[in-house]
Amino acid sequence: MTTTRPPARPRPGDTPPPEPGPGADPGASAAGPSRGRSAVIRVRRIFGAETPEYFVLLGTTVFLVLFGLVMVLSSSSIESFVTDRDFFARTSRQAILAVIGIPLMLLASRAPRVFWRRWAWHAMLGALVLQMLVIVLAWGRDDVGYNNNWLSIAGFSFQPSEFIKLAFVIWLALIVTRKAPVVNDWRSHDWRQVALPLAPVAGGAVLLVMLGNDLGTTIILTAMVLGAMFFAGIRLRIMGAITAVLAVGAFVAIRSSSSRSDRIDAWLTGCIDVDTSAPDLAWLCYQPLHGWQALAHGGLFGVGLGNSEAKWNWLPEAETDFIFAVIGEELGLVGALLVIILFVVLAVCFVRIIRRQTDPFAKLATSIAMMWIIGQALVNIAVVLGMLPVLGVPLPFISAGGSSLVTSLAAVGVVLSFARHDPRREERTR
Repeated sequence: MTTTRPPARPRPGDTPPPEPGPGADPGASAAGPSRGRSAVIRVRRIFGAETPEYFVLLGTTVFLVLFGLVMVLSSSSIESFVTDRDFFARTSRQAILAVIGIPLMLLASRAPRVFWRRWAWHAMLGALVLQMLVIVLAWGRDDVGYNNNWLSIAGFSFQPSEFIKLAFVIWLALIVTRKAPVVNDWRSHDWRQVALPLAPVAGGAVLLVMLGNDLGTTIILTAMVLGAMFFAGIRLRIMGAITAVLAVGAFVAIRSSSSRSDRIDAWLTGCIDVDTSAPDLAWLCYQPLHGWQALAHGGLFGVGLGNSEAKWNWLPEAETDFIFAVIGEELGLVGALLVIILFVVLAVCFVRIIRRQTDPFAKLATSIAMMWIIGQALVNIAVVLGMLPVLGVPLPFISAGGSSLVTSLAAVGVVLSFARHDPRREERTR
């Protein structure tokens, strides 16, 4: 009795693939997998990086933006319905600008370092021209409190001072890295080489912003300049002299304006001895007191997302300057500490990126961006807690404000362009 084995199953590669039918694309089967692989490679190139700080910084920033959209919706829904008859009007505008800002951040993260050096002067001059339009042509808006640093073009309002911050990141890095060796050589340097162009351009930008009564942005810009000099290694004696001059100028500027001096005086008194019948109570003590009440009302775990009482027209600028108070009320001490921890994570990322860099320009640009974003977050939180007078600076990535959100995301994109590659690894492979 004989048995016959069944025919062996064809193995891959034993027989040629079947012929395509009539009308079929002969290269379709072969091109499909290759096209898929090429698409994956392109995505990897877009999001690929050599350092873990790149992904931590990117992820934390995007999370803060999304968290900010939720808090803007919660804090602005009542006033948005009162003014626009739409609960989502202000949140929709913020979401549109986030959709613009996040791709802009990713696009900036792909730019090479030579690009930022090449366009630093163009960015600085463009920002100064916009700020001069506010002051010289009196295009600034007068209906935004006492801050007139606004431009309204074709129905779109923005703050040119925010673009000055972004320009400072790359322009100060470019100029200070060139001037630092000359400044530190105090025996042989020429003061004209030291002062030009840093003093007239940076000082002029700060002065233009101050003329628009934007005290908060003036402080942030000054901190960015001093931070650039500190991280560039300028001698402490020189920095001390410059700081003393700036302090005298700040004192004169504050006392020369009644709005600034009244704000400082109200803060110094702790909003206890202020006349409650004063017509300007809303910006003197009304706002800080209701911010403190919101924080106290939140307690440890908060009253729940969307259940804030302060946002019912009790707290002015609840979705912008005092959004941290709404966070503390709705999410409690736990939510407020979470926000602070996230900014600490950003600060650690910035420091680690600075330590990785070997290029002085990249080091300094990252340091200036850190002074801006982390410093502004500290100022905003300190104002809400009553540790500083009301300055009118938004909480980065969280507060409502289109120009602030877009420029902050662009600044993170600049830092991500440096964090994408590890210079020390490149040096070891050479």
